Amino acid sequence: MMSAETKVSGPLVGVKVIEMAGKGPAPFCAMLLADMGADVIRIDRPAPLGREHDNYVDPQLRGRRSVAVDLKNPDGVEVVLKLVEKADVLIEGFRPGVMERLGLGPDDCHVRNAKLVYGRVTGWGQDGPLAQVAGHDLNYIALTGALHAIGNAGAPPPAPLALIGDFGGGGTFLAIGVLAAVLEARTSGKGQVIDAAMVDGVSSMLSFTYGLHAAGWWKDEPESNLFDGGAHMYANYETRDGKAISLAPIEVEFYDQFMEIMGIDVADMPARMDRDGWSQWKDKLRGIFLQKTRDEWCDLLEGTDACFAPVLTMAEAPTHPQNVARQTFVENEGITQPAPAPRFSRTPAAIQRPSPKPGEHSADTLSDWGLDDEEVAALIASGAVVQRTT
Repeated sequence: MMSAETKVSGPLVGVKVIEMAGKGPAPFCAMLLADMGADVIRIDRPAPLGREHDNYVDPQLRGRRSVAVDLKNPDGVEVVLKLVEKADVLIEGFRPGVMERLGLGPDDCHVRNAKLVYGRVTGWGQDGPLAQVAGHDLNYIALTGALHAIGNAGAPPPAPLALIGDFGGGGTFLAIGVLAAVLEARTSGKGQVIDAAMVDGVSSMLSFTYGLHAAGWWKDEPESNLFDGGAHMYANYETRDGKAISLAPIEVEFYDQFMEIMGIDVADMPARMDRDGWSQWKDKLRGIFLQKTRDEWCDLLEGTDACFAPVLTMAEAPTHPQNVARQTFVENEGITQPAPAPRFSRTPAAIQRPSPKPGEHSADTLSDWGLDDEEVAALIASGAVVQRTT
């Protein structure tokens, strides 16, 4: 874990970001920016006793400082606006209209800082008939066509890990939008609002698949296409020990190498791209893969061009030799967590500091961002700002 004295590193050193505390995609975006060296302060609510997550380390909160502000107090709102005057970016993930009702909407903030990049992330977007309706990752990916394409034929789609909407279509697209707008503001002198909707981001991620659909190469039937588990050479298989392996030798040269390694005679089997023959192939491969354990298949196939990998648990993944060699996972705050990504050759990203508890850095951060000590002390005394002491 990096000490407070460690020099901050990364390509975003000098960029100042305000994160309005929330859950899911906005904190993920803030983590990405903090890992890349941005000075991110998280505006937390004053935490009720027993709600300070003392026994829980959330890697998404790493790298920034926390200022606890009572946003129901006009002085607390003014504190945030004073921070806005110094910031390059503000990000928030509330329902449309919440920040405006607090007096912290884009218009309020741009009066104080015309260059501010104002990043907003929601599921449905800032407008449209569903804009004010509650939802979660599962609902957002359902509306894009992505969820329908996931899962097995003859059954409703599963509830996949909440990665596609929240963190792919939401937090990642918010980060891309924020960084693009920061670059543009440096030349125009003007900020702008980024409306990052998960349904928009996931739809963008489906561009390749929608192209296949338009060309007639993608059927709206789960488990009937090349990339949805319909094909025998792009599927997961159970092994003798009840574990699983992933197989994806789509290209001819990789397919031929896989068959050669496995010693399978393809002469009496359907052609590789014969959709009608995929089920026959899958039955054959299921029987073969059940003959060995997952580790035995690793010994035979891992490191070849058969496009193979074992299906690992989150407990297993950090110890895989590839992940160890790349230091894809690191130990920080007593837990194993993903390392910063992507990698930079000259300005490496890093975990800049531990994840904060609400209000842990209130006084020091406000002073660092330009409020004088007497003003900070008065705000803490009034309760507009809370300084955590334990």
